[in-house]
Amino acid sequence: MSATMGLMNGQEFGARHGCSGQSPLHAIIGESESSATVILSTTTGPFKIPVISPSATCECLSNRKDYPSFFRTIASDYHQSRALVYIVKHFGWSWVGAVNSDNDYGNNGMAIFVKTAQEEGICVEYSVKFYRTEPEKLKKVVDTIERGTAKVIVAFVSFVEMGLLIDQLSIQNITGFQMIGVESWITTKNYITPNSFHSLGGSLGFAVRKINIEGFADYVRKAFWDTAIPCLQEERNSSRYVLSCSRYEDIFALNNYTEDVSEQRYASNVYKAVYTVAHSLHRLLKCKEQEGCEKSLTIQLHEVVEALKKVNFTMKKGNHVWFDSTGSAVAQYEVVNWQQDSDGSFQFKPVGYYDASLPPDQRLELNTKEIIWTGGQLKKPKSVCSESCPPGTRKAAQKGRPVCCYDCIPCAEGEISNETDSVNCKQCSGEYWSNVEKNKCVLKAVEFLSFADIMGIVLVFFSLFGVGLTVMVAILFYSKKDTPIVKANNSELSFLLLFSLTLCFLCSLTFIGRPTEWSCMLRHTAFGITFVLCISCVLGKTIVVLMAFKATLPGSNVMKWFGPSQQRLSVLAFTLIQVLICVIWLTMFPPFPYKNMTYYKEKIILECSLGSTISFWAVLGYISLLAFLCFILAFLARKLPDNFNDAKFITFSMLIFCAVWITFIPAYVSSPGKFTVAVEIFAILASSFGLLFCIFAPKCYIILLKPKQNTKQHMMGKITS
Repeated sequence: MSATMGLMNGQEFGARHGCSGQSPLHAIIGESESSATVILSTTTGPFKIPVISPSATCECLSNRKDYPSFFRTIASDYHQSRALVYIVKHFGWSWVGAVNSDNDYGNNGMAIFVKTAQEEGICVEYSVKFYRTEPEKLKKVVDTIERGTAKVIVAFVSFVEMGLLIDQLSIQNITGFQMIGVESWITTKNYITPNSFHSLGGSLGFAVRKINIEGFADYVRKAFWDTAIPCLQEERNSSRYVLSCSRYEDIFALNNYTEDVSEQRYASNVYKAVYTVAHSLHRLLKCKEQEGCEKSLTIQLHEVVEALKKVNFTMKKGNHVWFDSTGSAVAQYEVVNWQQDSDGSFQFKPVGYYDASLPPDQRLELNTKEIIWTGGQLKKPKSVCSESCPPGTRKAAQKGRPVCCYDCIPCAEGEISNETDSVNCKQCSGEYWSNVEKNKCVLKAVEFLSFADIMGIVLVFFSLFGVGLTVMVAILFYSKKDTPIVKANNSELSFLLLFSLTLCFLCSLTFIGRPTEWSCMLRHTAFGITFVLCISCVLGKTIVVLMAFKATLPGSNVMKWFGPSQQRLSVLAFTLIQVLICVIWLTMFPPFPYKNMTYYKEKIILECSLGSTISFWAVLGYISLLAFLCFILAFLARKLPDNFNDAKFITFSMLIFCAVWITFIPAYVSSPGKFTVAVEIFAILASSFGLLFCIFAPKCYIILLKPKQNTKQHMMGKITS
């Protein structure tokens, strides 16, 4: 503080000189550390004395309200802290540890880093700090690093503190951590030794960019040798030179060595600081080439501050120098990597750069192939709390832990995630469903009863078997049409019944195969009409049995009212009613193909929508009415005499018919998918086989196996068997 006040007042300032209005001091170049610069700027601020620092990077100094006259030829840590986040994110590290020095430099820099890391989805496992005078805290920091699971450590540490940390890491032989450093220590030659390299080899960090200043290397070399070895100024042949310099002969060979001068990265910032002051004073003194400056002008300190704000010049090497609105230089860093050469020497290998003046997507450039990682590895280390969730899964946060710690939960059925580390699974829409891996929506499987299905093949077989059996019965009856048993059973209605049964067996085939607009309309109408035709024939046969018995009574002429013509008309009339119902159905609400996606979520049931449920049940209801009427009449005629009485066989066939269709209703409603169609086909085939066997099997048995009973006398019951 005393040095600062003395510098501000000047060495020869006294009462006798009075106040001339000219400040004895126009600018201060320094300090190097942020904490010291904060103190200096706070002290000089009220006097508006400009302070230009070549290396104080704390973001706190960007506050123009608290430090209105502060400038620096280095970038603010705001940019470096964010650049640290970007480099961590670039390499896919989402789980890091953080260490900072407990001073203005470390605390402000780490605060910006942690905040930006959270915004970018990077989790900080721990954030610990220590100061150079706190050895106990330093030990706790080292213990935290060793116990932590994060393999990447961001060290926002000042020069002195980093030296202490490196010593402790080397002593305790802590290795395997990828260190990410900052400009304060990453290019310090003293820190890269065999012991420290064992722990910190492969470190990566941001350094102040190298700028070669013309003539600076020769200047430094001459200044060093003239100061360190004064004897070199003596004449070489003098006895005094021999006495004074003989002991330095071993190092004279290094007289022209200047390779390490380029690593004096902050020297260019000091150079810039001097020139910014010079340019400001030149502007205020109105200096011109050949004419010189107006030295009589009085320069006020606030004028120097304003002149510094407008500084804008280019150095000999093309580097542009200017200050932004916070008084800082543009952020330009070199990314360096601690590497060891084949000869065992160490170097700071440039592997990229960061330039805040470029567009956001171009600011960070890295040559990953040139990087040697911790432990001399060529493969990038991993540092994550949880492994990435592959496509087909989603992230589920672990309770009480950071967002980077999560479990990978497989997507539910019908949902997918096609990205790594997906937060949510997307629902497949409409006709799509998730594949086995849950990473792609694919078209749902379409299900219908096809001819290629085993169930379809079995049903087709029984359908064609029924057709074949019916045709065989028809051929048998035709060949025996003149025999009493065929004549007695009303051969015309029998052949019509066999024809309708054939259609019933065949109509079941329309239910198999991919539903189309035509097949949907055909299957239900064909089923309804053929079954009404079939039941009408059975009903006709039943009425014939009743009429035949009544005709045997004395004085009865009832058969003339129900002869062959009336029988045909009755069958036609009953069938036309069903035809009318079907025409109305097809005209107003025709069945149509429908993709049922509600019963199964994972597949589409391709079925025929009824169009009108009322019409469908009207068709079934009419068939049921005729069947019930037939059953009642057959039941009443079951005990009538004569061997040709069909009533008991018709009764039994109607019982089977009704039983099949009564059980069909709950089975049809509850069956899923293609089994609904199979149930309907089964009902058609079962009832058709029931009619065929119950009505025609006894006659075929007599024709084929008991031909002696196929006589008129036996039919009339006059011969006992």
